[in-house]
Amino acid sequence: MSSRTRQRRRTAFLVAGALLPLPVLAACGSSSEGTPAATAVPQDVGASSRGGLRESGTLRWAIDAVPATLNTFQSDADAATDRVAGAVLPALFTLDQRGRPQRNPDYLAAADVIEREPKQVVSYRLNKSAVWTDGRKLGVEDFTAQWQALRGKDRAFWTARNAGYERIQKIEKGAAAGEVRVTFAKPYTDWRSLFSPLYPRSVMGTANSFNDGARGTLQATAGPFALRNKGRSEVTLVRNPKWWGDKAQLDKVVFAAVPRDQRTAALAAGRLDVAEVDRNGVEKIHAASKGKNAQTIPKSEQGAAGTQATAARVRRAEATLRGFTVRKSLEPAYTQLALNGSAGPLADERVRRAVARAIDRKAIAKAVLGPVDLPGQALGSHLMMVGQQGYQDNSSALGGQDTEAAQALLSSAGWREGGGLAGEKGPQARLDRGDHEDRAGKGGKARPADVRTLQKDGKPLALRFVLPTGPGTEPLRTAGERISRMLQKVGIRTQITKVGDDSYFKDHIASGDYDLALWSWPASAYPATDARPIFAKPQPAPDGSLIVEQNYTRVGTDHIDQLFDQAISELDPSASRALVRRADARIWAAAGSIPLYQRPQLVAVRSNLANVGAFGFATPRYQDIGFKK
Repeated sequence: MSSRTRQRRRTAFLVAGALLPLPVLAACGSSSEGTPAATAVPQDVGASSRGGLRESGTLRWAIDAVPATLNTFQSDADAATDRVAGAVLPALFTLDQRGRPQRNPDYLAAADVIEREPKQVVSYRLNKSAVWTDGRKLGVEDFTAQWQALRGKDRAFWTARNAGYERIQKIEKGAAAGEVRVTFAKPYTDWRSLFSPLYPRSVMGTANSFNDGARGTLQATAGPFALRNKGRSEVTLVRNPKWWGDKAQLDKVVFAAVPRDQRTAALAAGRLDVAEVDRNGVEKIHAASKGKNAQTIPKSEQGAAGTQATAARVRRAEATLRGFTVRKSLEPAYTQLALNGSAGPLADERVRRAVARAIDRKAIAKAVLGPVDLPGQALGSHLMMVGQQGYQDNSSALGGQDTEAAQALLSSAGWREGGGLAGEKGPQARLDRGDHEDRAGKGGKARPADVRTLQKDGKPLALRFVLPTGPGTEPLRTAGERISRMLQKVGIRTQITKVGDDSYFKDHIASGDYDLALWSWPASAYPATDARPIFAKPQPAPDGSLIVEQNYTRVGTDHIDQLFDQAISELDPSASRALVRRADARIWAAAGSIPLYQRPQLVAVRSNLANVGAFGFATPRYQDIGFKK
């Protein structure tokens, strides 16, 4: 499969505050398959009945940037693309708070597997009222066009997500009006993930319309909102006059491109109604609500007239911020410590396991989540989040924090005490000089490191730890510096390299130029499908290079691949989830990825808005978002 045809549904996160989270955790260890192993933080959206809302208003919602494309199946699609698609295009299945797919009655009267042998056949019965904005009914031609574009056989279509579509054998009309029958060549447990969003035939029908036609506009849509235009700094949606479901409460939704480090100022200026914010933004909103001065007057504006004018501006900003509420939850995404197993000390599984056993994951989670008043608990799965159906803490396959166990693993791998840093002698050898930025205690005096330095073949055990810089990445650096100190206690040096956000992923993670790194993965309601390329065993290419798909740690096993393959083909949902949990245990044991915590989701919402905020796993219901009467 070419790079263009690899799936995109899961993309690594690296954004402002980007390592904060959503659904919250409470205790580890799972009993029954269907019971969450911990208490999840519920979504926080200011829920209100539609009857209590006005049927008017414009909502301004911050996004990182105007999407490069409105086609979610292209490689440069992003979260903003998905946000727009969710409001204007059909989603046959939506997700509830536990990440479970639910049939969307606005589009489907029914959807079931009607045959399993000799082939899996799914029958979709479409809502008879469902129409595109051009007046045409949703139908089999839309399903067929999307399948043909995404099945991966026509390389003229620049697709980035094909999983599941390549398993379809044929699509045809059913016996009843509005019925679409999909026959699979191979069983596919995640069939509910397909055709969401569903694009019209006018987008999917030709390579030209797929590749270029949907980048700036959509010829037809079928959601509670319709696309008015995509400009340079915002995307505007308006109420769809042809919508057959519950009428949208809002007249208009404007997705405005506002960088994360500028959002608090935009909120204070009254230019936004909804925006994800970082810890600093949360603190300013809370300070304003308590009547505390959340802003200082710049020195350049101090002095008689300037001070008075600026003080007035600050008071207005704080008054505006008092009109916002911060909605919190844990998002379905997690931050991990990645260990590059392709070369160097970490190519040895014992060293990777030692790194994992040296880390106190709960302490790291508390350091990141505690300051924003979210439960600081470590995550126990790579594939399911707390509160998600089927979640189970599988970290015991690797083991918890244990300094002695970590040291024993390093010793068995041949790393022995070397008496200090290479090239240093005497008491100063006990100082890890320059490797950490916060080694100073009170009074600014450096603290000696109570550790040994391990060596093998005359070389110290030193790992390159790559961390990002830029707005919102402070949680990553906080976690990274704590990890460095923890590793130092077992004799592992870390050489921290801080790089800009623009090159962090491309030049270091994707290329494998790191030993340790931190980034986040979104979770999925369909882990059997979506997680496989992240943990698949890298395969050699004909030219001698390594095909890693999305497995940037380069750590994988045949057994893990087999478990994913079995889970994808198992039509019994409970049995499929059991296979996913087994795969997760083997991923833990391989120690290429160490989950740390779910990311916080912190959303500033105007206080008179309802049904919007920190959604968690649940799919937003755009027609229910509105201003209170």
